[in-house]
Amino acid sequence: MSAETAPGLGPREPAGPELPTGRRRPASDAARPRHAGPVVLPTLSAALVETERRLDRFFDEQVTRAGRHAGPYSQLWGALQAATHGGKRLRPRLLLGAFLHLGGTRLEPAIELAVAVELLHTALLVHDDVIDGDVQRRGAPNVVGTFAAVGAAGGLPAHPARRWGEHAALLAGDLMLTSALGIAARLDVDAARRAQLVELVDESVFRAAAGELADVAYAAGLVIPTPAQIRDTMADKTAYYSLELPLRAAAILAGSPAALVDRLGDVGRSLGVVFQMRDDLLGVFGRSAETGKSASNDLREGKQTLLVAAARGTGPWQAVEHLFGRPDLDEQDADRLRHALEGSGARRRAEQELHDERDAALRLVERAGLPTGLARLLAREADRAAERRS
Repeated sequence: MSAETAPGLGPREPAGPELPTGRRRPASDAARPRHAGPVVLPTLSAALVETERRLDRFFDEQVTRAGRHAGPYSQLWGALQAATHGGKRLRPRLLLGAFLHLGGTRLEPAIELAVAVELLHTALLVHDDVIDGDVQRRGAPNVVGTFAAVGAAGGLPAHPARRWGEHAALLAGDLMLTSALGIAARLDVDAARRAQLVELVDESVFRAAAGELADVAYAAGLVIPTPAQIRDTMADKTAYYSLELPLRAAAILAGSPAALVDRLGDVGRSLGVVFQMRDDLLGVFGRSAETGKSASNDLREGKQTLLVAAARGTGPWQAVEHLFGRPDLDEQDADRLRHALEGSGARRRAEQELHDERDAALRLVERAGLPTGLARLLAREADRAAERRS
């Protein structure tokens, strides 16, 4: 399906963004304000709608297929489909937006890869919930929580029911990983380009596992990481698959030169670190009603972040450090840890470091030699990642 033939996906218009009145600002004027109004691409919203439709179709087909097998297999696929609801679709938005701004015309493989990237994201979230011991995500039961409830309803005691939920989630994440790789391997592009894209997805999984393992080792106390090691973990666990993968993939699909693919990879890595820095701050100081998860879990797990690294060795933190990482941490003691992170100046330093990284990402965007619309889109994503509340 090309941009010219896809229903509802009209050809991309090269002119500058639309003004509120519907008139178009000349492209030269559009380049002036880095943080101008929202980028308007007539095909982007339609491409995202089509991505959503294909995600639903994928899950509907798998639920039907699973129904031919014994046991609660179709329920597992239904829980996975529910797990994809409510997401921001950051990765498909970046992939498709970058593809269009770079002059890509064949939307079919771009949309298919956007679906694969969202399935990969779902896989890593599902596995992350098992590792973190979470039963909710986005304010609703996740796959673990859903199947733990199924187990309890079937008469299992609390612990076996929870284990049943975790086992189901491990299988669910595996299914999403193989589905993402399968879609990438079947993309309707030339063999060399398809091999590049499959390698990108494979490298994303490889790095995410490396980052997750390091993260768990740090939380367990096997290693006290340096700030540089924490940054490397952020880049592996989150930045590569979340932002570097979509931007590199978009450039490959659009036929961009290798040097531009690499520059976009650098931008994605920096943006991903910004995203994770904010995530770590929200994991301690966020509002559960906005984030959809507890603001005490990271403290309970002993998660080693740049925020915690900044507090090490300070008087306020040393007074309460024995509480950090306690599985039975209650809200009163979690508040004591938060106050120490505030009183030590760690929160202020972490916020400053986040905004310094955001500024570094913006400099990479400005120096990358990108089309004006893409530079503006990425600048807006940098601001959004730094200031988000969920």
